[in-house]
Parts: sequence; structure tokens; C-alpha cells
Amino acid sequence: MNIVLLVTIGILSFCCILFILKIYFMRKSIKEIETNFNYIIKADTNNIITISSTDKNIKNLAINLNKELVDLRTQKLQYKSGNQELKKIITNISHDLRTPLTAISGYIDLINEEQLTEKQKKYLKIIQKKSNELTELTGQLFDFSKTIDIEIKKEKCCINEIFEETLISYYSIFKEKNIMPEILICKEKIYKMVNRNSLIRIFENILSNVLKYSNGKFKVELTQDGTITFSNKATSLDATTVQKIFNRYFSVENAKESTGIGLSIAKQLVELNNGNIYADYAKDTLSIRIEFD
Repeated sequence: MNIVLLVTIGILSFCCILFILKIYFMRKSIKEIETNFNYIIKADTNNIITISSTDKNIKNLAINLNKELVDLRTQKLQYKSGNQELKKIITNISHDLRTPLTAISGYIDLINEEQLTEKQKKYLKIIQKKSNELTELTGQLFDFSKTIDIEIKKEKCCINEIFEETLISYYSIFKEKNIMPEILICKEKIYKMVNRNSLIRIFENILSNVLKYSNGKFKVELTQDGTITFSNKATSLDATTVQKIFNRYFSVENAKESTGIGLSIAKQLVELNNGNIYADYAKDTLSIRIEFD
């Protein structure tokens, strides 16, 4: 009886050891898959997942994941190729538009030198305004093409200094528009890892947006946590419209001088700098908030 019991215990012990070893090697293989998968995704290489396990199910898992990785690489290449083609098309369109627009502006200047009736001056002023809007849109299209599928070099930048410099450059424009901005910038220096040129472009695009929609009141604020907020009175907008304000090619039909994709470009540049941008609308006031990591 004792011999049978000992044999049974021995067999059970052997089975337990085998079971524990199997679990150990399965866990090891799963860890190998996780490590390889994370490396391949982050490094963007053509490597495949390799494992040391001979378990059929684990091997099938690795094979299926490798198939998905191949499909993912193919889709990524197609996406990049499509973006490059779109970038080329937009750039070509922008260049093609600039030549006739320059000619139109030249002829407008020549006509302005002629003796015109008040009615003719009125019509010419409208033509000049629309020509300027089209020129601005062409410039924005060109800028937009440069933000498609790009990588930017980040460096440690002082947000306060860049913010102040950009606001100063718009001083004369605010004065011309009779806008007296309320500026609140914290004394503490705020540093973020961003691209300086793209940050300037972000601020400029948002300020240009303010000039389009503002009814006179405008407030900018940089807090100690690095949050940047632009607030302006904009009775021509509404909460539904504001939710779409960052969409590509979206324009506000009832907004003055509504042309362009400036805020869409700003959003893309903010995200390229590992940041987030939000728009809120309350009490006839549009607020655009930017936060960087």
C-alpha cells in the first residue's frame, strides 16, 4: 500500500513539475512576444517576432501577429505615399495660384491710379478684398502642405519669450482693429520641449483667427502650469460651430472674412509638439486653450 502511494505521489509530483515548467516557458514566450512587438512598433523596423517556445499555440500566435505587422507596414507605406502625393498636389496648386493672383493685384493697383466713380471704387474695393482673401488662403494651403507627414526637431524653449514676441509683432494690427488685448503672462519662466518655429506659427494662426472673429474684447493668458488660453468675444459663432473649428477646410459662413485652414494647421502643429488644443464657447466668448506635455 505504501509503495502504491509513493508511486502515485511521485507521478503527481512529476506531472506538477512538468505543468509548472510548461507555465514558465509559456510566460517566457509571451514576454518575448511582448518585448519584440513593442520594439518593432516603436523602432519601425522590418523585423518579425521570434520566440524560443516550441508550443504550437504560442507559435501560431507569433505567426498571426507577424502577418498583422506586415499588413500594418503595408498600410503605413500606403498612407505615407498618399500624404506625399497630397503634399505635392497642394504645393503645385499653391504655386499655380500665386502667379495669376500676383497679376490681379498688379492690375488692381493700376486701376486704383485711374479716375474712378464712387461706385467703381466700391466694386474695386470688394475685388481687392476678395483677392487678398484668396492670397491668404493660398498661403495657408502652402503652409498646410508643409505640415503633412513631417517630423520636427524639438528643443527646450521658453514659452514666455516666444509668446511675448509674437504678441508684440501683432501690436500694430490690434491697434488698427481697435482691439485692446488683456495680457496675463506669469512671471515664472515656462520651458517646454517644442519646435520654436512651429510654436510661433501656432500663435500666429490663432491670433489671425482672433482678428477674424473678435468683436473687440480679447484676452490671452499663460499660467504657471504652462497652459495658454486665448479668449475673445465672438457673437458670430455658436457652440455647434466651435466644435468643428479645427476641422480641415471648415469655414464659418456667418463669420467676417471667413476663409482658411489656419486653426487646422495650428491643431496639427500642436499635436506634432506633443500637445493638445481645445476650443470652448460660452457667453458669446470663444476660448482656445493649448497644453504641452
